[in-house]
This record gives sequence, C-alpha cells and structure tokens, in this order.
Amino acid sequence: MNPGGNTILVTGGGSGIGRGLAEELQKLGNHVIIAGRRRSVLDETTAANPGMSSMVFDIEQASGIRSFVPELLAQFPKLNVVINNAGIMRPEKLLEQPEDLADAEAIVTTNLLGPIRLIAALLPHFQQQPGATIINVSSGLAFVPLSATPTYCATKAAIHSYTQSLREQLKATKIEVLEIIPPYVQTDLMGGAKDPRAMPLTDFIAETIALLTTQPTPPEIATERVKFLSQAASRGEYEKVFGILNAQHFE
Repeated sequence: MNPGGNTILVTGGGSGIGRGLAEELQKLGNHVIIAGRRRSVLDETTAANPGMSSMVFDIEQASGIRSFVPELLAQFPKLNVVINNAGIMRPEKLLEQPEDLADAEAIVTTNLLGPIRLIAALLPHFQQQPGATIINVSSGLAFVPLSATPTYCATKAAIHSYTQSLREQLKATKIEVLEIIPPYVQTDLMGGAKDPRAMPLTDFIAETIALLTTQPTPPEIATERVKFLSQAASRGEYEKVFGILNAQHFE
C-alpha cells in the first residue's frame, strides 16, 4: 500500500481502532473520509482533525449501501482505499437466546454482510483506478474463538476466509487486498477501554501503521501481540490457547 496520496474510506471511523487509523493515515498525506452511524461522533472526530471528511452510513442496511456508494463516489471520485472496520461485538448465552436472534443477526449483518456488500459496490470503481486497496479488519478471535461471543468470532473467521479468497480472485488486477488482525485492544468494544489485559490503542495503531507502510506491505497486518492467537494452530498450541482464552476471557 502506498503510504500517502490516497483517498481513504474508513467505516466505523469515529471511534476506537477506526479513528486511530484514520488520524494516522491523514498525517501521512491521505484524504480520509470516516463513516458511521452516529453523526455526533463523526463531527467530534472531524473537528479534532481539520481536513478529514465524514458521511453518515449504516452498514447494517443493504439499501443504505446502495444509496451511500453513489453519493460517496460523487463527492470523492478519487477514492481508492476502503478500510472495512465497522463492527459490533455482543456476548451471547446460546441456551437463553430469544426466538428472533436479533443480536446474532445484527452481528452477522454488520460484521460480515456489510463489508461484502460494500466491497461489491466499490469494485467496479476500484477497477478503474490506477491502484486501489481493500483492507478488511478481522480479529485474533478469527483464529481462536472466545466462547462468550460466538457469532462475533464466527463473523471474523468468515472475514478472514473471505479476504483470502478475494485476494486470490483479484491477484491479476491492480487492487491490493490486506487484512488487519487486531488483538484485544483498549477500545469501547465490550467495555475493554480500561482493561489492563488489552493492548493500549496507541501502541496498536503505531505498530499497525508501521506494518501498513512497509514496502512491500504484508498481506496480513498482525502485531506481535496477536500472534498468541493467530499462530496458535501453527505452533501446535490451539487447545492450550483456547483453554487460556476461555478461562481468562482475554483476546
């Protein structure tokens, strides 16, 4: 990925990992557009980062994506990078689920269908660019699941798999496909902002940006912290790591 000179869309860019990536990528000379559901959060972030743009966008709604992308491209015709960061994580007690499965369905729609739909809508435009990059944010939990959040972990495993297939299908094009694999990071997701077991957000962003700007950029952006999970199977320690994770509830 070229470090600068891009026009970048970051979904879920008003807070947490999305905001951290947006701010650092803007400092590298990119025009960054953050998108999310809450106008107040977007406004707070753009006010703190002059030159950053924002658009309200609900990735859970298929009809919203169909109307959002033409408006996005009309305003930002040079868009050439998307970071699919928006996501939700909720605990689920599988023996106590309501009949409508609202939480599980919202997680699947937001975390998996949303990025798939957005990528599909952007691909024709990206194919016309001199170079473009699709970045999907998965999780260390794609590799070793936390049993308390089964649907979240399943969606992140699916995003990891989907990203690999997308990269293979696009290998003959000028579209680069990358995956950011966060560990447990201090964000508001599941109340982890003050959890001392989580990786400080500033440390995660710094290490991730260093990897993103490496030439050539590795296809999987994995901090050292996440390798406890992401490389568990290759080390022959999957069962051990699964037991530790689900005994202590950390990522």
